Amino acid sequence: MAAKAAAIRKSSHRSENIIQKLVKNPKIPFAIALLIADSIVVVLIIAYVPYTKIDWDAYMSQVTGFLEGERDYSNLKGDTGPLVYPAGFLYIYSAIQYVTGGQVYPAQILFGFLYMLDLAIVVFIYLKTDVGRAEGPPETASLPPRGSGKVPWWALSLLSLSKRVHSIFVLRLFNDCFATTLLHAALVSIICQKWHLGLVIFSGAVSIKMNVLLYAPPLLLLMVKAMDIVGVISALAGAALVQVGNLQVPFLISNAMMFSGRHDFLIFTFVIVFMTAIVFFINILIGLPFILLHPASYLSNAFNLGRVFIHFWSVNFKFVPEDIFVSKAFALSLLVAHLSLLLVFAHYRWCRHEGGLFAVVRSKIIQLKLRVSQRNPSSTKKVLQADHIVTTMFVGNFIGIICARSLHYQFYSWYFYCLPYLLWKTPFPTLLRLFLFAAVEFCWNVFPSNISSSLVLLCVHLIILGGLWISSPEYPYVEKTTDKSTSKKKAR
Repeated sequence: MAAKAAAIRKSSHRSENIIQKLVKNPKIPFAIALLIADSIVVVLIIAYVPYTKIDWDAYMSQVTGFLEGERDYSNLKGDTGPLVYPAGFLYIYSAIQYVTGGQVYPAQILFGFLYMLDLAIVVFIYLKTDVGRAEGPPETASLPPRGSGKVPWWALSLLSLSKRVHSIFVLRLFNDCFATTLLHAALVSIICQKWHLGLVIFSGAVSIKMNVLLYAPPLLLLMVKAMDIVGVISALAGAALVQVGNLQVPFLISNAMMFSGRHDFLIFTFVIVFMTAIVFFINILIGLPFILLHPASYLSNAFNLGRVFIHFWSVNFKFVPEDIFVSKAFALSLLVAHLSLLLVFAHYRWCRHEGGLFAVVRSKIIQLKLRVSQRNPSSTKKVLQADHIVTTMFVGNFIGIICARSLHYQFYSWYFYCLPYLLWKTPFPTLLRLFLFAAVEFCWNVFPSNISSSLVLLCVHLIILGGLWISSPEYPYVEKTTDKSTSKKKAR
């Protein structure tokens, strides 16, 4: 009886602790209520709002050609043109066609579940980073914070307030929905320190739509910060070469070190090239049925980086004259701006606590040399703050969005869920944050886009980026803390 009573008391104590946590952190019950409310909204949209015919028929035509045995990408076409997505897209939509019979209504229900899954993943990311402004070393504790970095519980509702995003998922059934959901799932794996799994999911997202590569530069930087270079390469190799003898990679690096001498830059360049090769290797495996028969057709269509979009559908650069919009000079200027902004943010913001980007690279090369020379054979791995991981990934993607040559309406899903997080990273007052959020949503709901809406969108994007620049960067690493209970016992 005594044991039973003790068990009851223990269970009651646990329940009280859970209730106390929920009371102290209203984000959790609010998040649950938000998911329930939004699921009702999704049901109502599917039931009462007419489906919008845009790409679904084209998707089904392309899938039908694939299922009938066509392996030449240039022959996989729909009423909107040839297939321009990697093979992962075909596999997913083939499964959807099998489940739904190619019918719109059951597909809408499926996409409704996908929308709720993506929202739940994003909410989890927000809850996981609910730590306020990360505490840094003692010497930085006196610095005044600029931008709290903590999204208030009520601001989670912003994640459900986009008319355009609801439409993208359940009324238009775009493949961006799957790519975005997988990207968010990869981010969850990474903030939980499951790097190998995260990279595999990330590569899967790329196989559906290549916009996910906007996250690749900040992802590489985070990997280099969290691990030494050998660790980065082994993680990348593990993601793509499971059961294929990736244990030889450290020996290849050792041999390369013997010939590189003082050319440290070549070593780091090798890592960047290797990461790119690994991500594409996974996508090559996914596209193998097409590559074996028609490699040129597959690679030129699925990975066409030079594709020129139609000026009419541009949401972000409608104010640019069409002859300039389609020119190579305009594309090159945006690429230079993109790379420059990434380098500036990496050096002055994301690597500020380490002394800058070049200091991070230098320290990793020194670690590699010590490991190769057997002076320090153990691998060095640091645990990054979830807040730092999410901030770096979201800002890196946002920079790519600003510099994108053309944003179509479905591309809003690429970064909408980042907006509340990024806005609360700025030092702006809450009213200004809400105004900027509403302005972005307004611009994405102007159809067709015009000179004014695209100019406003660009200005709002630049204001948000400026706010991110002047905000205080979070301390990137999880500090090792001693067990308080253990220290108390020792003191006694």
